[in-house]
Amino acid sequence: MLRRRRPGRGGRRTARRAVVTPARERGVAALVCAAGAGLTLLAAGQRWATVRAQDSITPYTQHLTGHDLGQFASALGWAGLAGLAALFATAGRVRAGVGLLLALFGAGVVVTSVTASRPSHVAEVAGEKSALMRLGAHPVVHVEPWWGLSMAGGVLLATAGLIVLVRGARWPGLSSRYARPEQAAKPARAAKAGAA
Repeated sequence: MLRRRRPGRGGRRTARRAVVTPARERGVAALVCAAGAGLTLLAAGQRWATVRAQDSITPYTQHLTGHDLGQFASALGWAGLAGLAALFATAGRVRAGVGLLLALFGAGVVVTSVTASRPSHVAEVAGEKSALMRLGAHPVVHVEPWWGLSMAGGVLLATAGLIVLVRGARWPGLSSRYARPEQAAKPARAAKAGAA
């Protein structure tokens, strides 16, 4: 005889697996934030452009990194890492404010990356750094794809900020082990008042 399978057991397991807890949401947002800030900082130290002054008195080649073309993106990347720490240390509306800041940081990284990689801006920065570039009649600008990685980091950082802004208010804060004594005593007081 065939044994009948009890209904609902598989459905319960699927439902349990499908449930996304606030702690998991916070973890996903933290990973996205860390990835965005990390990509931004990684790309900032790489070569974004190469400028060659072939028509100058002495042919000259200059390599420019993300720091040379615009330090604002790397500064926003460090600010994103600081926001990552604040993500765990805050709660409620304060955490929502952190999410708004992260979204603005990410948008700033995207705008800065696109602006800094423009050939006109690259040629201007190269001319400021070298007199030979200013003497060159037609400097040749070659832009590397690292600025795109920085822009992708900004998109991830902005995405993390939007997630925190929309969903962060319901996430748990620091555990009672790391909270202040008066904050850790509030749940116990509420339980005693409910029992009374």
